Amino acid sequence: MLNIEIDGKQVEVEHGATIIDAADQLGIAIPRFCYHKKLSVAANCRMCLVQVEKFNKPLPACATPVADGMKIFTRSKSAVEAQQSVMEFLLINHPLDCPICDQGGECDLQDIAMAYGAPKSRYTEEKRVVLNKNIGPLVSTDMTRCIQCTRCVRFLKEVGGMMELGLVNRGEHAEITAYVDKSVDSELSGNIIDLCPVGALTSKPFRYTARSWELTRRPSIAPHDGLGSQIEVHIKDGKVLRVLPREKETVNECWLSDRDRFSYEGLNSPDRLKVPMVKHNGVWQETDWKTALELAAGQIKDIVNAEGSDALGVLVSPNSTMEEAHLATKFAHGLGSDNVDYRLRHTDFRHDGKRLGVVWMGCNIPDVQEMDRILVIGSNLRNEHPLLAQRIRRAVANGGELSVVNPLDDDPLIPIRHKAICSPNDMVNVLSQILKAVSSMERLSLCLPKSLSELLEGVRVWENSQAIALSLTGHGETMDLISPRSAVFLGNISQHHPRYTEIYSLAEAIASLCGATFGVLNAGANSVGANLVGAMPKAGGLNARTMLESPRKAYVLVNVEPELDCHNAALAREAMQKAECVVALTAFKSEALEHADILLPITPFTETSGTFMSMEGRVQSFAAVTKPLGEARPGWKVLRVLGNVAGLHGFEFDSSEEVKNEIFGGEKPSTVVWRTLNNNLRELIDVEIKVKLDSDLQRVGEIPQFQSDAIVRRSPPLQKTRHVTKAVLAALHPEQLSKLGLVEGDSIKVRQGEGSAVLQAQADSRVPLGCIRIPGALPATADLGDLLGEITLEKLPAQQPSAEVVA
Repeated sequence: MLNIEIDGKQVEVEHGATIIDAADQLGIAIPRFCYHKKLSVAANCRMCLVQVEKFNKPLPACATPVADGMKIFTRSKSAVEAQQSVMEFLLINHPLDCPICDQGGECDLQDIAMAYGAPKSRYTEEKRVVLNKNIGPLVSTDMTRCIQCTRCVRFLKEVGGMMELGLVNRGEHAEITAYVDKSVDSELSGNIIDLCPVGALTSKPFRYTARSWELTRRPSIAPHDGLGSQIEVHIKDGKVLRVLPREKETVNECWLSDRDRFSYEGLNSPDRLKVPMVKHNGVWQETDWKTALELAAGQIKDIVNAEGSDALGVLVSPNSTMEEAHLATKFAHGLGSDNVDYRLRHTDFRHDGKRLGVVWMGCNIPDVQEMDRILVIGSNLRNEHPLLAQRIRRAVANGGELSVVNPLDDDPLIPIRHKAICSPNDMVNVLSQILKAVSSMERLSLCLPKSLSELLEGVRVWENSQAIALSLTGHGETMDLISPRSAVFLGNISQHHPRYTEIYSLAEAIASLCGATFGVLNAGANSVGANLVGAMPKAGGLNARTMLESPRKAYVLVNVEPELDCHNAALAREAMQKAECVVALTAFKSEALEHADILLPITPFTETSGTFMSMEGRVQSFAAVTKPLGEARPGWKVLRVLGNVAGLHGFEFDSSEEVKNEIFGGEKPSTVVWRTLNNNLRELIDVEIKVKLDSDLQRVGEIPQFQSDAIVRRSPPLQKTRHVTKAVLAALHPEQLSKLGLVEGDSIKVRQGEGSAVLQAQADSRVPLGCIRIPGALPATADLGDLLGEITLEKLPAQQPSAEVVA
């Protein structure tokens, strides 16, 4: 530790700290523009100049390390004059457009100019003008205001993973720009809006809608992925106008993904359901709550009484709150049905009843960036977990190694040490090879179950599988670690896999042999919470897949759009068509719910109180930030009243807090959570190596990040990004295209099960041979089957141009 003095105050700081770190520790304000605690030091704005004893010129506080006995003066005449000179220099070319600037009221330049700026300018020459850049539908640019602090450049390179902006030219001609005709496509791009200390980069959807002082700020939790990012929702006149991150170092730090930042636009969609609706003779009619609830409860009870409790199926979105999932489960159980499930996109449920606890990510979120070795199985990290991906990026930057087993060779913008890109069917084979390679190492001679030992005898280990095993155990090429901190994570593609149970078993065995953390990166905001409250079938109950394969007479849907949220869109639509009664608790009316019979308008996360449980097991409750729209009501209230109308016991709740207390039995949530989180299996599932025939073509159907749930799908700015293509493409490896006699741009008809879709062929070397990449959760692919399954295709004849009629 070093002892220094700042403005006469003694402080003890760690060796290697800078002057600005020490000043912040003491609460002494030093003005700054380019410095940010999460980014590298650039020291190019010079606003933080301070006087240091025995130095004959001011020094930048952000780039000057402290020394023992150093005396620093931040408000001396020399320091203040230097800061004022820099301020005057920065304002020379700055436009006087504060009245129309969206940054007004929360602008660092305004604040610092008030403290350090001169009362009038001495500059009389013509100011320079910089042309604006179109960098996409999310970020608006006014580059004349830019002071070249380079925060945006450093963020996109260091945190985002790719340098999408850069500084060109020198001196007065310097400017921030993107590559020619390129937009900023990072899934974290919205953070450069927060980082910009002036009004050069502002939110395009929010532009010119309100002033910062007109907004009411309320805390909430992001509802789109398992990270549980803490957000601040800005309200004006009861309408959500903006979402910003709240700083939480152990969760989202000070960042926010674009999906969480801009999805609020979907809250104001024209599809919002404002009043209860019932279908009469095929026509939707508005009604009152009493009529709708009595009709819903009456029809469900009639079916249960006539057909038995097994005739009822309850499907719950993993983005629903713990309270909604708990009451939906309680409603089903109250009617004698165990057919309830939140795992809408899963297809393999063989491990049900064989796990020891609630499935989670296996460690805390900050632990990820401290890992030495990470194996990710079946995941497009940037698409599924943007902010977790940047923590893995940091781990690799600090010397860690990332290995990947995946059916897609997408670039995570992270250096990958070893990877095995294979067809979905071969993933089990590759994991078996890694397990055999790990188990054969002398110091990890742990006895495997007999079934696995016999299986591994006939497995031939490929070179890349051997390399992954060596890396995980610390025997990689770069360095040997006696006890590396390793982690094995399963992503969304693994969870949607038809052989997920085998993948899970092998991954758990690999992690056990390596002494690695083992976890599942859950997609939904409350997947872990829904698991904890038991929103899954008990013994004898039907899982989500079985409920669709064997249609029930009645369904209750909670925040679910069946054709877009389930593993098999065609199967979901057919099941809803065959049902006698479908009651949908939903915030939106859409074509995906055309086969419903009763629509009960519930509120999205901004208009209800509730609790989410993140993939690390963190329980986070939130309150409504605005009033419900129209006659919509919080989901937990609707389920409570539905239970009361149905004559069920145990639905007497006056607040979501009471429901939460029932979930945790009056105990502290953390006590219950850490008692129940466990990824271990009671028994290992038998694994089988299947050889894929060359004639087979497998679909790889991931869920695009901006199609993941109902709110995101309705956000106009997110739907305008380059991540969302107008034409739905069927991507195949160039060699596969040639083998099938296709060229890029051909129209093809793909068939899966009894459904088909006409798509455009695209050459994509990231797709392995024998596979075709077709996204899910899209209307264009809603007639197809499982996200991962066998598929066939045929080339359609080219359309002939119509003959011109000559007069």
